[in-house]
Amino acid sequence: MRTRPLKVALLGCGVVGSEVARIMTTHADDLAQRIGAPVELAGVAVRRPSKVREGIDPALVTTDATALVKRGDIDVVVEVIGGIEPARTLITAAFEHGASVVSANKALLAQDGVALHAVAEQHGRDLYYEAAVAGAIPLIRPLRESLAGDKVNRVLGIVNGTTNFILDKMDSTGAGYQEALDEATALGYAEADPTADVEGFDAAAKAAILAGIAFHSRVRLDDVYREGMTEVTAADFASAKNMGCTIKLLAICERAGDGGSVTARVHPAMIPLTHPLASVRGAYNAVFVESDASGQLMFYGPGAGGAPTASAVLGDLVAVCRNRLSGATGPGESAYAALPVSPMGDVVTRYHISLDVADKPGVLAQVATVFAEHGVSIDTVRQTGKDGEASLVVVTHRASDASLSGTVEALRKLDTVRGVASIMRVEGE
Repeated sequence: MRTRPLKVALLGCGVVGSEVARIMTTHADDLAQRIGAPVELAGVAVRRPSKVREGIDPALVTTDATALVKRGDIDVVVEVIGGIEPARTLITAAFEHGASVVSANKALLAQDGVALHAVAEQHGRDLYYEAAVAGAIPLIRPLRESLAGDKVNRVLGIVNGTTNFILDKMDSTGAGYQEALDEATALGYAEADPTADVEGFDAAAKAAILAGIAFHSRVRLDDVYREGMTEVTAADFASAKNMGCTIKLLAICERAGDGGSVTARVHPAMIPLTHPLASVRGAYNAVFVESDASGQLMFYGPGAGGAPTASAVLGDLVAVCRNRLSGATGPGESAYAALPVSPMGDVVTRYHISLDVADKPGVLAQVATVFAEHGVSIDTVRQTGKDGEASLVVVTHRASDASLSGTVEALRKLDTVRGVASIMRVEGE
């Protein structure tokens, strides 16, 4: 085993960064044996140097992240500060000064992963980011390496623990959205500003990364259709239960039926209680992968938190350090397929539509006619009502998003339709 240590620079020492430093220290001997050389924490870049950081030598702490990544003796930079800048500039500088990079930055990778991979390749360095999607769950490496000989057709998953906790509470207790969000905030599952989670931005970034790897094509954050979950109600859950379903915020990446394009989307959806994802509770994540040869695979585990995310970071660190010792690099960007990303209007799925209608003869016939005129086939209809008002629930067979949008627009013009209470996709058949 080589005695000269590999030097690691840590950018960020918050919840995840502090756990990375702790594991590097407490598991130093094991890591050295697994890598073939010791690893040494050579510097820690932070914004507030005065804060006490247990287990970290204060002499290693600096506010000058740029100087740290440009030192020239750094073998690996671990970036866990998040956001676009200064992370992008620091990672680029790390490559240019000879370091490989391990990152947990899903937002940056979804937006600028192509450019970062290009810089890494130019300088013969690694860019690993297992921790960017689904926390501790091994997912990036299985897609990029274990399934490299297979053809992945669909990736369907719960990739945000905050939203899953909220929806699970609404399902299991009958709580409203705000009540469930308040509980998630009190327990530390939701940020003070939960927008990135509940509006689907976090999941959309992860979907872009997963789609790019799974389909060997370039998928950016802007290519991902995104719909948040703030409008999901207790009534929606009641309707889902009547169908033998529950509701999850899903990231869905799939090939078109003809294989000539891909789609990537994030939105709430009803899924059957018989589907494995329906049983994912609390703040856990799970991803369902469908491929030609291996069939259906499911990856499940904690999707966030300091220690679980640090576990994924350290796994990448070991792999990158091994590459460093052997003078090799791991898999880079694979975008040879260059499949275009289809718009949401082309996506075909089932729909659950709840309408408020007048309770009088002929309403159902009018509604059915509108669906037929737009080429949308109805699977089931359920109507309840009294005192002149009624609720009509329609579940369709598979239809395109564009045709469903035209149907709903026409329904709103009917005098007998008081309003569209909710529209939700049905997935996981």
